[in-house]
Amino acid sequence: MFHVRKMTEEDFEYAVELTDTKGWNLTEEDFRFMLNLEPEGCFVLLDDSERIGIITSISLGRIGWFGNLIVEEKHQRKGAGSVLVKHVVDYLTSKSVEVVGLYSYVDAVPFYERLGFKYDSDFIVLEGKASASPVKANVREAKAEDLQKIVEFDSSCLNASRKKLLESIFRNTNNLCYLSTENEQLLGYVMAKVYKGMAEVGPLMCNPKRNDIAINLVKTVLNRLAGFEVSFCVPEKELTMLDFLKKSGITERFHVARMFFKPISLKDCIYIAESLERG
Repeated sequence: MFHVRKMTEEDFEYAVELTDTKGWNLTEEDFRFMLNLEPEGCFVLLDDSERIGIITSISLGRIGWFGNLIVEEKHQRKGAGSVLVKHVVDYLTSKSVEVVGLYSYVDAVPFYERLGFKYDSDFIVLEGKASASPVKANVREAKAEDLQKIVEFDSSCLNASRKKLLESIFRNTNNLCYLSTENEQLLGYVMAKVYKGMAEVGPLMCNPKRNDIAINLVKTVLNRLAGFEVSFCVPEKELTMLDFLKKSGITERFHVARMFFKPISLKDCIYIAESLERG
């Protein structure tokens, strides 16, 4: 019989081994990061006493996200995945989350639709090697005193606060954060999570119609990461950003669909996702 319990550090090795079967390249540090962000919101599925699946989530005010849903192959198509999704939606609802989002592989969209999720938009995951190019805008490295302004700017675009997530990324000295201002007004910012020889670029948030600012923010990060393997998750509608990345040697890997459990209204901002797990 299936039942769900909270994930602990003792489950990290199992979680890595399970996600390795899909080639997700997650590490124990990734799961530690997620558990630190949402200690009550990461779960393991058991069949009697045997671990057979995992899921992680994060609550960000009125919006919540989940990801890393995976069930061992021999237990698939038996309702195990549905048990995990329903459990995490109930958890996020208990945290006063109004809208639950996820990024779905294209072939999994029907599964989530059966559970009540609705398609919102397409995103493209891209990967490649960072290289340097000239920056032609006022971009500078963010300082500690800029963090609150970044959080407020981000919240104004999403109508929800990602404060705990942005603070956690910002306070890791391995990571990068840059911003651009005009007349003392914040126009956009970008963060990148940096690991050994690789980096995940995002989140990025920028005022609409300021593709020049968004691209120069990304250029600044790529300059710092020259030679690193980098990845992005970019909305399919961001044609200018996608064109720049592809011309810079960053190539398309696969598509995902952003889906929500309830309708959501988002401000029109230039956007790069933080991750496939946390939106």
